[in-house]
Amino acid sequence: MKEMEKGTGKAAAADKAGMDEKTARKYVREKRFPSEIKAEHGWRTRTDPFGEVWDEIKGRLGVNARLEAKTLFEDLLERYPEKFGGGQLRTLQRKIKRWRAEEGPAKEVFFPQEHYPGVLSESDFTRMKSLGITISGVIFDHLIYHFVLTYSNWEAGTICFSESFESVSEGLQNALWELGGVPQEHQTDCLTAAVRNTKERGAFTDRYEALLRYYQMAGRRTNPSSPNENGDIESRNNHFKRSLDQALLLRGSRDFESRQSYEEYLRAHIAKQNARRLERFTQEKGLLSPLPVQGRLENTKRETVRVGPSSTIRVKHNTYSVNSRLVGEWVEARLYHERIEIWYGQKQVETLPRLRGEGNHHIQYRHIIDYLVRKPGAFRNYRYRSDMFPTIGFRICYDALKRQSPLRADKEYLKILHLAARRDEEAVERAINHLLGKDGELNAGAIEKLLSAETELPSVRDVAIDQVALSAYDALLPELEIAS
Repeated sequence: MKEMEKGTGKAAAADKAGMDEKTARKYVREKRFPSEIKAEHGWRTRTDPFGEVWDEIKGRLGVNARLEAKTLFEDLLERYPEKFGGGQLRTLQRKIKRWRAEEGPAKEVFFPQEHYPGVLSESDFTRMKSLGITISGVIFDHLIYHFVLTYSNWEAGTICFSESFESVSEGLQNALWELGGVPQEHQTDCLTAAVRNTKERGAFTDRYEALLRYYQMAGRRTNPSSPNENGDIESRNNHFKRSLDQALLLRGSRDFESRQSYEEYLRAHIAKQNARRLERFTQEKGLLSPLPVQGRLENTKRETVRVGPSSTIRVKHNTYSVNSRLVGEWVEARLYHERIEIWYGQKQVETLPRLRGEGNHHIQYRHIIDYLVRKPGAFRNYRYRSDMFPTIGFRICYDALKRQSPLRADKEYLKILHLAARRDEEAVERAINHLLGKDGELNAGAIEKLLSAETELPSVRDVAIDQVALSAYDALLPELEIAS
């Protein structure tokens, strides 16, 4: 038609448009586009193979719309093998898909939210195992408590190992004090550490309510099984791990020499991400409420427990040893997210690493060795016997004693362990290695004699490896030539 407006003949215009002249005459006559002339195709070109059973299928979908077409099709094949064949699955899938779009139940709708500066923050735990981070070659299985301001996407993270209240409190307070202010509201999902009853909206635990009240923040939580309601932090979790994964790829290694070096790397990475959000964050920071003048809130839980006859206490379904002097006494255990402090008579007497999970134990040989050395017969079947080998060197020592004198091995080993508790564990281990290397008699007396001498023993970590002459491999070449 454009060509004809220029004065081109109908035949030449049709040729330039790439169509037949008869087709061109039809469009000129109708004065409509091809899409306007084409009739809607509303009839079937072949018989519907599922017509006879469609009411039955619709009935089942009406009862449970989550039924998949493949499940229904396999059921039809079993009940009507003469009517249906394996190649008709796609036909049924298309038919059910059309039914769901036209008559099926309404689908969940997600409503984009408008975020305002200084109003809302969200937090969540995210597992980091998939990134394969290691500390000195050992997998570092941990979580990150992840905090985000929804307006500027400013974020902060704290390493933790469980979704406990102590982890929530530590992570949230770390984020707020790094932020330098407090937003109006804070939202989490249905964390058991924060939410008392998922059926009652807003029913937070007493400790979490006290934490929010201290910082004068209003608490919000999502509905059960609705992670999309915490959408901003869920999205940031994925982005955070993806960006960290890319940074580690550039670094060329996922191994760190210590946890401290990993934490420093993590802080630097988060700071780099936050630097890109500076403009919106500057707007937001001016609208934050001030931090409490009293400083941070103590994020510890206190439990009063009695020390049992085995010189152990039970805290959060895990067993810990304390000094045998406290047997029968009541002590206070103060739980932090990574440690437990033991207090007696208003004085801290012990700091223990907090165990993860349940049914685990941490037994320190120094707490009980004074009496175990007097009862060597109890060592063989002692429930926590594995904890009586503080390093691999002491385990090697015990195995050597078993070979040297099986009947006296337990008694002699406990004497050596008692010596390590009284003197210096590393020095005792150096003496053990020295005696094993010299094929000398291994016993507590020989070790104590070495410790009393002024001879400097090599460190346990000093491993001497003889230099291998590469020319020695040349001797193998003639043999390889003969074999070939």
